[in-house]
Amino acid sequence: MEQKAKEKIRQPIVTVAGHVDHGKTSILDSIRSSAVQETEAGGITQKISFTSYPIDKLKKACPLIEKSGINLNIPGFLFIDTPGHAAFTNLRKRGGSLADLAVLVIDLTEGIKPQTAEVIQILKLNKTPFIIALNKIDKITGWRKLDENLKNSVEMQGERVKEVFDEKFYTLVGALQSYGLETDLFYNIPDFTKKIAMVPCSAYTKEGIPELIMMLCGLSEKFLTKRLELHPDPKGVMLEVKRERGNEAIEAILYDGELNRTDEIAVASITGEPIVTKIRILEEIIPLSSKFKTTEKVNASTGIRIQLTEKQEILPGMPFVKFKNNLKEISEQFKKELGESIKTEKFGIIAKADSLGSLEALLVLLGQNNINVVRAGIGDINKIDAINAKANLEINELDSVIVGFNVKISEDAREISSKIKMITGEVVYKIIEDLVEWRKKKQTEIEKERLMGLSTICKLEILPQYVFRNTKPAIFGVRVVGGKLIKNLSIIDENDEKIGNIKNIQHDKKSVKESKEGDEVAISISNLNYERQLKEKRFLFTNLGENQFKEFKKNKDLLSGNEISIIKEIADIKRKTKENWGV
Repeated sequence: MEQKAKEKIRQPIVTVAGHVDHGKTSILDSIRSSAVQETEAGGITQKISFTSYPIDKLKKACPLIEKSGINLNIPGFLFIDTPGHAAFTNLRKRGGSLADLAVLVIDLTEGIKPQTAEVIQILKLNKTPFIIALNKIDKITGWRKLDENLKNSVEMQGERVKEVFDEKFYTLVGALQSYGLETDLFYNIPDFTKKIAMVPCSAYTKEGIPELIMMLCGLSEKFLTKRLELHPDPKGVMLEVKRERGNEAIEAILYDGELNRTDEIAVASITGEPIVTKIRILEEIIPLSSKFKTTEKVNASTGIRIQLTEKQEILPGMPFVKFKNNLKEISEQFKKELGESIKTEKFGIIAKADSLGSLEALLVLLGQNNINVVRAGIGDINKIDAINAKANLEINELDSVIVGFNVKISEDAREISSKIKMITGEVVYKIIEDLVEWRKKKQTEIEKERLMGLSTICKLEILPQYVFRNTKPAIFGVRVVGGKLIKNLSIIDENDEKIGNIKNIQHDKKSVKESKEGDEVAISISNLNYERQLKEKRFLFTNLGENQFKEFKKNKDLLSGNEISIIKEIADIKRKTKENWGV
């Protein structure tokens, strides 16, 4: 019966993720090497895409499985180890994540970092069940392995060591609560549907690694049996396209069914139209190894490497299925799947990413921040993207931006316009943060520009040592104390006497349209006699209207502290002749 069950159930797909340097790869190396002979272990620590971990090796690595009485029907695990964000975002299939389970690695001594927060967001978005590996317990000063049983070892630590552990642990529990996650140490949880298990461990000393494997086994058997049922038709996702020695080898995950080398497959393109191709070479990952072996047939779930006969560009993250002369059906299926993933609006920004899954994650997080996307695509930011972003300037300046997740910017895109904003990076969380901050600043600029369109705030200090002409017109030097000086600006003195309009502004003997705070310039004013009207004066101000003042007052959050101070001075001047001016 057990063998029959195993034939019907595939191995669960497990991704391991976490912030850089928190020990993600080290944890994987510990899990992998725990059942590998010493002669093989050295070759396993290199970065690879997948590790197939058979059931017999699991039992050898973790005696706790048999001790705890877990009846394992799963044939093993397929661990995925891909660079950074790709561990999640490329592992997509219709209806959610390709990963059945995840291990979130957190350095207990450092807590939640930006990439940790990003992974949590994606886990929640995909509703992927996960456990938390509290790595680097050995970094706590004085920590020692005191018992083979992890719970006993934790509780037997010296008083000061236990205090440090508890402080860091409960700080992390509180931080995770702010993300809506209820967590506890795995041995304190009676119901795993209500709390997320945390396993203290050390990739360096291997402490806690057997307990981590046991938790994955137990959760798989208890909650994933239905999800792991195999179906006959092969389905998979292209994980990474690698070009080596002129050949294009694609690493992929087969997550359902049986794939034969003689099968034709259909791979989705960015438009949803299928790319139909034959398989030239089919290889499968060797269990607990970084090497592949040539084969004629593979069963899910497994890591494969394929070379195809079709030369069209295959994009990472794209789904593939067996082609059975059902082009119309597959086309509709792919278009529906991509349509669900890539939803755009009539207006918005432009979004680019390196794979379908990356793009989907980016679009969802943008949506959560109420940022619409008008165009979305896979690949580097190019000239057409820049032209479209530039066109957005006329519709809404806030949308004149391109965000790119794990992509480059082409030279011709950079040359299109200096006015558009491009925000790129390798952490979705940070891209969104930068975009929100940029839009906030841009919105303030736009509102201030609109406000300043009503009138210009300005305070000038007369420079009596620079009087170039007394009258017809009077030309003299001033320093812009605050605000902005522009041509035709009406100005008054400190007693609310109208001095006239600025006819011209000169800076370094050149005519300019405006001057900013701190500039020293020469100005000319018609119908003014400097000797008679300004000799005893020190400051000049914008001749602000009462309604304009009220508008500025309502929007003072858009003004600098100096500008607020200037409009207060203007109000005081005006109230010398009209007591309730601007009230």
